[in-house]
Amino acid sequence: MTTDEGHGDLTALRGRPWFAANEVLAFVLELVAIGALAWWGFTAPEGSVASVALGIAAPAAAVVLWGLFAAPRARFTLPLAGVLAVKTVVLGGGAAAVYGAGHPTAAAVLAVVLVANTGCAEFFRRR
Repeated sequence: MTTDEGHGDLTALRGRPWFAANEVLAFVLELVAIGALAWWGFTAPEGSVASVALGIAAPAAAVVLWGLFAAPRARFTLPLAGVLAVKTVVLGGGAAAVYGAGHPTAAAVLAVVLVANTGCAEFFRRR
């Protein structure tokens, strides 16, 4: 694996169990955000066809956006501000989707965990 600002470097995980745990949590939170977007889309009250379209299109758009700009091996390299903007859209969209699905407390908890995890991950990746 290559080093790309700490992304994808398995040697960076050795001897740093908290960093490794935070990376695993980051991956789980990414999956949660994508799942939340699908959940919100499928439960949207616009009608069955629109709900199915939203349930498929919202997470698909998030996955494409993430893969192009925010993934460890993203197709396009952005400066830190750009990566954080994409993460804000995708991960924040996941928290907003939980809120939109009618769970404001869960959305607030998710948002706090997302911010803390992303802040720690970006700080330690750049050390």
